[in-house]
Amino acid sequence: MNIFYFSAEVEPFAKSGGLGDVMGALPKAVAKQHNTFVVMPYYVDIIKPQYKCDMKYCGYFYTDLGWRHQYVGVFAMQKDGVNYYFLDNEFYFKGPMYCFADNERFAFFAKASLDLVCWLNVKADVLHCNDWSTGFIPVLHHAYYQSTPQLADAKIVYTIHNLRYQGWTSVGEVKDLTGLSDWYFTQDRLLHGDSVNIMKGAMVFSNAITTVSQTYAEEITTSRYGEGLEGVTGQYRHKTRGILNGVDYTTYNPKTDKLVVANFDGRNLKKGKLQNKLALQKELGLPQRQDVAMIGLISRFVDQKGLDMVGEILQQTLQKDVQLVALGTGERCYEDMFVAAQQMHPDKVSANIFFDNALAHRIYASSDFVLVPSVFEPCGLTQLIGLKYGAVPIVRETGGLKDTISNYNPETGEGNGFTFVECWAGQLAEAIDRALDCYYNHREQFENIRKFGIKQDFSWKESSAKYIALYKQLVG
Repeated sequence: MNIFYFSAEVEPFAKSGGLGDVMGALPKAVAKQHNTFVVMPYYVDIIKPQYKCDMKYCGYFYTDLGWRHQYVGVFAMQKDGVNYYFLDNEFYFKGPMYCFADNERFAFFAKASLDLVCWLNVKADVLHCNDWSTGFIPVLHHAYYQSTPQLADAKIVYTIHNLRYQGWTSVGEVKDLTGLSDWYFTQDRLLHGDSVNIMKGAMVFSNAITTVSQTYAEEITTSRYGEGLEGVTGQYRHKTRGILNGVDYTTYNPKTDKLVVANFDGRNLKKGKLQNKLALQKELGLPQRQDVAMIGLISRFVDQKGLDMVGEILQQTLQKDVQLVALGTGERCYEDMFVAAQQMHPDKVSANIFFDNALAHRIYASSDFVLVPSVFEPCGLTQLIGLKYGAVPIVRETGGLKDTISNYNPETGEGNGFTFVECWAGQLAEAIDRALDCYYNHREQFENIRKFGIKQDFSWKESSAKYIALYKQLVG
């Protein structure tokens, strides 16, 4: 099959979160069996320079966006068996990855992506779109490409990585950008209330919808997690399935990771963790103590990540014998919360208000626990990476966290982490207390949890097989 993936971000070229990680890993896994193409914007200021040197300029074409006649430059490279294409237009893709003009730039990306397939003259079997930023693709495909030889028979898979970000705009703007007829602007198509909802349109005009965990696929049909679209997600439940994200173990593997101080696996887990912990403590100015429980928190600092609960119990937790290493950026109130905690407890808190991929790897390798107390979490990779690096997850039972982390039962010895159910600070505090009790008072049990976690396989092998099975089912 010829499978095209469309995404606003792709690791290792440019990413801001989990979407980039998934689009960096899934196509590589699928490429072992099928012809795989990945299409993303050529961000002038963001794509890493070392990859720009490897790209080949292939030519250009023009695409029409309403009344606009826009240039599309095409850069390409092959890597890990995947054909990567980067669409260049400085007007749209100079500057940040996401900005205030996203509706127009991603409408351009959608139209240019479909025209790229025609320009390459490749008969597409599957178009796999990801999140709202590619949501125009299924709609435009339905409107304008039904008789195009390269695209007429293509089936569309639309993956919801996070339902919160949907892409809202006005009827007037969409008509101006796309030239769509009035037929598309009804409540059973693009309209949701008085406005256009791009994600809704993608769901309507896709052949199949996926989410990044089975639990999240079920959660988004409820009012608690549906973000106002529960009526739509419920209506299309019959063509929706949850396929758990995987981890790219060529990138996240403590045995081979070049970004950590000491490599380790299950055989030298305890020694490797200790070497990394002492080195990170020195790097971050924390007391070098091998016996203290270190909790890593690597996250976007937004309310979705449960940071309000963290704020309620932070001072209480810091009265215990712990070190907290936080890494991330986001809303100012959460950034200030961690900075203030560091100022009050410089021997216990390291607040790193930026994102550094290499530091993230060192935190995973050094921490005894990773904290992921999300209000909702479609899949989450932090807990999966934590398992591989011997950092025991402390998570709330939601979405992919629920599907991957089971609460440790000291009676049976089963479980790979410590979980809590409700969005209550008291339950989070209790989960942390159970984790610390295991660390300090039942050390053999704690080491067994770590050894079990590092052996678990959450690679893309099984998940990619499920995607391939879906593609084959659609293509027939």
